[in-house]
Amino acid sequence: MSRFIEIVEVGARDGLQNEKAILDPAAKLDFIRRLEACGARRIEAVSFVNERRVPQMAGAEAIMHGLARAEGRSRIGLVLNERGWDRALAAKVDEANVVVCATDGFGIRNQGAGVADQMAALAAIVERRTKEGGPPVSVTFSVAFGCPFEGEVAEDQVVTLARDAAALGVAEIALADTIGVADPWTVRRRIEAVRKAAPGARLRMHFHDTRNTGLANAFASVEAGVTVLDASCGGLGGCPFAPAATGNIATEDLVYMLSRAGYETGYDLEALIDAGRWIGERIGKAPVSALSRAGGFPAGSEGRAP
Repeated sequence: MSRFIEIVEVGARDGLQNEKAILDPAAKLDFIRRLEACGARRIEAVSFVNERRVPQMAGAEAIMHGLARAEGRSRIGLVLNERGWDRALAAKVDEANVVVCATDGFGIRNQGAGVADQMAALAAIVERRTKEGGPPVSVTFSVAFGCPFEGEVAEDQVVTLARDAAALGVAEIALADTIGVADPWTVRRRIEAVRKAAPGARLRMHFHDTRNTGLANAFASVEAGVTVLDASCGGLGGCPFAPAATGNIATEDLVYMLSRAGYETGYDLEALIDAGRWIGERIGKAPVSALSRAGGFPAGSEGRAP
């Protein structure tokens, strides 16, 4: 179990977008730098969405301007459409992650567009990148396991979207359990189905811990061969347009679990715990991660069993 598991840190975007507290760009920059000091090499740093609808994500350009280029580090910008792509290009992000909702019900409420229109936007962005250049493009399919408005999301529905994205040439496909309804067995089956439909794409998994199954789902993903997982420092997160959805799996909890099993992540566990407590103080909310309460084991260790 010595293989490397890449953890994409999403605390600065998904972690903050649903919080009542609105941090200014300087505080967000401080958080991002702390996360990178903890070992984050890929970090979802900004979101190019309508700031009137999601004021927590304001200041994306200022944040990217404040981040010095660093070898081996990638700052990801979330985009929903071509307007977002234009902003991402101007801000010089290292990667652009396009979000496509797996259901019309969630897409209309979250992004003002149905699935077909969102896939058309993805195709347009990929085509523009091919012709004009730009950062690598990945796609995240949100509500890939369940939708708060349409209920269960069929496997075939997700498979079709993944197949279409792969046909466009998207190199990395993420499946997001946006409202935290997945279970480990469904996760494993869905990974296997998507892998068959998009054999050339790298799979990334994104879990919310709304129903306390997030780490179990991450475990199932690793057992199924996935090597890229999203997580949020402190367990912060949620979606303004997903009723009752809570945070992502906590980066420190995930790092602890993987480290105990002998997997490499490149993260400093104690520094992550400190970063989670730091951001909690800034937003007036204690981190929900188990490690923020209990710490690592043995005390002061990276969490690995002897």
